[in-house]
Amino acid sequence: MLEFFLAQHPVVQALVAGCFTWGITAAGASLVFLARTVNQRLLDGMMGFAAGVMIAVSFWSLLIPAIAMAEEAGNLPWFPAAVGFAIG
Repeated sequence: MLEFFLAQHPVVQALVAGCFTWGITAAGASLVFLARTVNQRLLDGMMGFAAGVMIAVSFWSLLIPAIAMAEEAGNLPWFPAAVGFAIG
């Protein structure tokens, strides 16, 4: 199965991967229709998890590359990250 997928054109691979992630997201979101109420502790835990994921993504995908690019350019490494953080 993996060989078949890898043999496809990159556009087809992207389409299949996008449809897969859409389907999994839709399936997970559809679980909301099965519950009448949500426990407040569960909701707080899910919100905390989502906040942690967003902080990790912003750190690893935005701040670390900005610091590395600034070091390569010979600038102060912390300056672009600090400016972006202050604007954001």
